[in-house]
Amino acid sequence: MSTGHSVLHGIGVSAGTAAAPVAIVRPAPGVDTNEPACTDPEVDGARVREALATVSNSLKERMETAPEESKPILKATAKLASDRGLAKGIDKKLKKGFGVTAAVEAAVEEYAEMLRGLGGYMAERATDLYDVRDRAMCELRGLPAPGVPSFDEPVILVARDLAPAETATLNPEKVKGIITEIGGPTSHTAILAAQLGIPAIVKVTGILDITEGHMLALDGGVGEVIVNPTDEEVELLEARSRHRATALAGSSGEGATYDGYKVKLLANIGTIDDAERAAKFDLEGSGLFRTEFLFLDRADAPSLEEQTETYTKVLQAFGDRRVVVRTLDAGADKPLSFADLGKEENPALGRRGLRLCQAREDLIDTQLTALAAAYEATKADLWVMAPMVSTLEEAQWFADKARGVGLPKVGIMIEVPAAAIRADQMLSIVDFASIGTNDLTQYTMAADRMDGELAPLLTAWQPAVLQMIKFACEGGRSTGKSIGVCGEAGGDPLLALVLTGLGVGSLSMAPTKVNAVRAALRLHDLATCQQMAAYALDAPTAEEGRNNVLKLVSPTMLALL
Repeated sequence: MSTGHSVLHGIGVSAGTAAAPVAIVRPAPGVDTNEPACTDPEVDGARVREALATVSNSLKERMETAPEESKPILKATAKLASDRGLAKGIDKKLKKGFGVTAAVEAAVEEYAEMLRGLGGYMAERATDLYDVRDRAMCELRGLPAPGVPSFDEPVILVARDLAPAETATLNPEKVKGIITEIGGPTSHTAILAAQLGIPAIVKVTGILDITEGHMLALDGGVGEVIVNPTDEEVELLEARSRHRATALAGSSGEGATYDGYKVKLLANIGTIDDAERAAKFDLEGSGLFRTEFLFLDRADAPSLEEQTETYTKVLQAFGDRRVVVRTLDAGADKPLSFADLGKEENPALGRRGLRLCQAREDLIDTQLTALAAAYEATKADLWVMAPMVSTLEEAQWFADKARGVGLPKVGIMIEVPAAAIRADQMLSIVDFASIGTNDLTQYTMAADRMDGELAPLLTAWQPAVLQMIKFACEGGRSTGKSIGVCGEAGGDPLLALVLTGLGVGSLSMAPTKVNAVRAALRLHDLATCQQMAAYALDAPTAEEGRNNVLKLVSPTMLALL
């Protein structure tokens, strides 16, 4: 156990500083290693469903007394507990002889792996799912539900991960900070911590080695944790936090540079609940609605009526603000049981995204018809784009279908080098394009984005990736068409400046990141952003590019990084 003075680093997800003793959140008990194998799947299945229903109801009860901003997230987690696909997955494990808690664990892990395959926000929904798993296991084992320990004095909570259901009801007067070993910047826990005003840091390696009761200081703005801090270090963190607050002061309204160059700031969403929550933020719409969550882990495709209702509610949530919908992006690491095209040697380079829809036209035809019906019902500012477009023929095929049902704005994702290099020709066919930096980075660098060992290659700071983005933006300029970014790169305040300098006109990100990006834009004029882009492009390495850009930033900006 760590007792000396040390500094740890993670990802800051909720700004602010705090200093207090550690309170450790102990992990849930897990699978009952002594449970018998299943011999009656029907009886055990009913028992598991009863446990899941209890979990769902308990989360709904917690929702009643939770702060208003926390309710949509608790509602979403409760929905996961009553998900029919999850229950069916557990049934399959029971039929194979798994014990009840082992069946829950195995089925949840399969579902979580599917979510992680989606990347970004969807990957971080796995934390919500694990919370459902732990609660269901405790219910099945007759144990108390997992949760935060009781304490009388202010503390900093430390956990491997913290369930959103627990975060939602924390008292900021007692919980001064949150630190987790895993998790991500767009997880529900991170979002809730920011809404509650609790400084928080995720992905802090070694944090669980800290002994209970030891003093910690943290800065949720930069992701720094100090073990056994000195008084001077605590004062320094507090000063840094004040500077960040100053930098963020007045961050509201439209996104624009200091000299008025407009950059739309939008939210990435995946469900109706996401849309309703994001719509409450000061932003300009949604730049990426990932529709695949509606299709995953079910035996049959969602009906025309179900899709129409979902899309209508999402459009209504944003009113007259822009909503960019990505059509079904499945296949590869997001398989659909009702659209299985057979085993592929390399699924990431196989029939995913639009390629799957070309093989199963019924799926895209139903989805586009539903989107058109939602548009007719709302007359919203709806933009619809196809994923994984590589050729002009594919772009034309999708444009013809989308325009054929009356959709007003038709676009494509630029996720592969072929689309970036040929952006001007692509954009002569469609109305706009959005760059998916996660996949574009993966395919440009030939590095699997799920492989943690390749992380240094998987950054949009890589000069080759920035060159691809430049190609896309040049295509936008030559055709007069809009180019946006909807990958995780858009939420990095420093990288947002570089993207703006390259010619990107909209940035879509987790809603909680908008304030910092807006503040960064307003501290710099367009010419400075263009100079930053040139520095990053010309650098021999990603690290040198970022360091070169830092030399041009406003001193006030440093508080945001």
